[in-house]
Amino acid sequence: MARRPVAVVAALVLFLEAVGIVVINGILATFVGAQNMSLDGLDPDAMQTGTWVMGGVFGLFLAVCGLVALLAGLRDRAPGRFGRILLICCAVTHAVLGAVSVGLVGWHAFAFMMVSLGLIVLTLVAYGKREEPAAAGRGDGPVPAAADGGAAPA
Repeated sequence: MARRPVAVVAALVLFLEAVGIVVINGILATFVGAQNMSLDGLDPDAMQTGTWVMGGVFGLFLAVCGLVALLAGLRDRAPGRFGRILLICCAVTHAVLGAVSVGLVGWHAFAFMMVSLGLIVLTLVAYGKREEPAAAGRGDGPVPAAADGGAAPA
C-alpha cells in the first residue's frame, strides 16, 4: 500500500496550510490595524493582537499535525494515541472549515479543504490501529494447566 507517500504528502499540505494561515491572519491583522475602527466598543489594538495570536496558534496546530503525519510516514508506523487524537481533531477542523468555506470563499477553497481532509483521513485509516507490544505471559506459548488437573475455572 502507498501509505508512506500519502502521509508525507499530507504532512506537506499541512505545512503549507500552516504558513498560509499565518500569512492570511497577518494580512487581516494589518487591515484591522490600518482601519483603526472599533467593533462594538472593542479596542482595535486588541483585535489586531488577537488576530495575530489566532493565526499563530492555528498555524502551530497545523504544523504539529503535519509533523505527526511526517513522522508516521518516515517511520512507517502508526502515530501514538496523542498523535491520532491530534490528527482526528485536524480532520474534524478541516471538515467544518470546508463546509464554511464553500459559502464564504467558494468551491475552490472547499475542494482544497476536502483534499486535505481526505489525505488526513487516509493517513489515519492506512496505518490502522497502533500495535501494542505483547505483555509478559501473553505470548504464543502453551496455556498452563490448572493445578488440580481439571479444567481451568472460567
